[in-house]
Amino acid sequence: MIASEIGLLHGQPRSSWIRLRTMILLRWVAIAGQLAALTTAQEFFGLQLEIGLCFLTVGVSVIGNLVAIFIFPESKRLSEFENFMMVLFDLLQLAFLLYLTGGLSNPFALLLLGPVTISATVLGLRSTVLIGSSAIILVTFLAMFNIPLRTEQGLILRIPDFFVFGNWAAIIIAIIFMGAYSRRISSEIQSMNDALVATQMALSREQKLTDLGGVVAAAAHELGTPLATIKLASSELVEELEDNASLREDAALIREQADRCRDILRDMGRAGKDDLHLRQAPLTAVINEAAEPHMHRGKFVHFEEGLDLDENLPQPSVLRKPEMIHGLRNLIQNAVDFARANVWVESTWSQNMISIRIMDDGRGYPPQMIGRIGDPFVRRRRTESDRKARPEYEGMGLGLFIAKTLLERSGAELTFANGSDPYHSGLGKSERRGAIVEVVWPRHKIDAIFGENAVPIGRNQPIEI
Repeated sequence: MIASEIGLLHGQPRSSWIRLRTMILLRWVAIAGQLAALTTAQEFFGLQLEIGLCFLTVGVSVIGNLVAIFIFPESKRLSEFENFMMVLFDLLQLAFLLYLTGGLSNPFALLLLGPVTISATVLGLRSTVLIGSSAIILVTFLAMFNIPLRTEQGLILRIPDFFVFGNWAAIIIAIIFMGAYSRRISSEIQSMNDALVATQMALSREQKLTDLGGVVAAAAHELGTPLATIKLASSELVEELEDNASLREDAALIREQADRCRDILRDMGRAGKDDLHLRQAPLTAVINEAAEPHMHRGKFVHFEEGLDLDENLPQPSVLRKPEMIHGLRNLIQNAVDFARANVWVESTWSQNMISIRIMDDGRGYPPQMIGRIGDPFVRRRRTESDRKARPEYEGMGLGLFIAKTLLERSGAELTFANGSDPYHSGLGKSERRGAIVEVVWPRHKIDAIFGENAVPIGRNQPIEI
């Protein structure tokens, strides 16, 4: 996944999602509000305004909107720089209008928060900082310099200085708070969206691999017998040079098996066969399948299986869900990556639950990250020992998120913990003192023999279009 560039001209990907027409519509709303406020203040409250300059300031926005409408197509989407310039223009236009109408004595000064919030939501960090800094400078300027409001009798409407200072402080705090808050929420939504896309891609890849393996296995299983028979019959025909009844029988057999191959291929192409062994497997077989890519990476992976106390149940057969296999594979990969020498995978089951526990003898999770494990794009700072152990590793902090998301999708609950203090060096390397991940399913969620997911034997129904 390509990392987002954050800058003035190259911002976050979402900055190019905003259509120009959306910004134009918002500006029309602001223009209508400004005209209504100016008309009301002058006609109903009798305030003496620099009405010519005020309408000229609003007119600049009207001209800008009209130019944008006639020059650019309706489908135009703004770049980071174009978005930045539009928001900055609106901020300056509003600040100048406030300068003409009393500065911070004008209750509409609170609207300066609008451009800051928009920039924090859709623009990059640098652009947001520039917009926020400009807003703070303009608010400070308006607190000291402005054209005061006058009544119809010529009296100046001026609020006490400590109220002006209070308005200034409140708006500055609101700019900082609303900008940071909007930025944080927007970034988390974007990160979660990117992480979910990565999860979906991983699941899609695993599903394709599973489907491909099923097709290959089905083809080998179904075509093995007739092809072997054809080969045998062909061999006999080559050996037999004389015309006799045996050759006629062999020829008939070849024709019969060729017809059978044709029927099998046509049946597979139309609806497929339901191979029970491709849809379910014993629990330990699924665990071994998930761990297989990491079995020969210089670490010992130990498999242990058993029963909970006071139970005497056979090993369960579980559904071979792609999300389950891929999620366990990510957890085992993470354990192998950070283990010193050993990884343990324990499986237990009872009448009501199936549990898999993955442990290693590494340093474990940093204590300050335990509560954030499973969040997207969370990764700890690499130590010197990590660089030596995994010099090629440049993770994005998505592995555990993908594993957690996929396994929870299959009905599991995950628990992350450390076997002991990860920074205590008194224990031997063989101790199970590193990271511990426990994955627990309600048995009925993945059991392929009993319960709601029991797999029937038979053909798949043809797909009707």
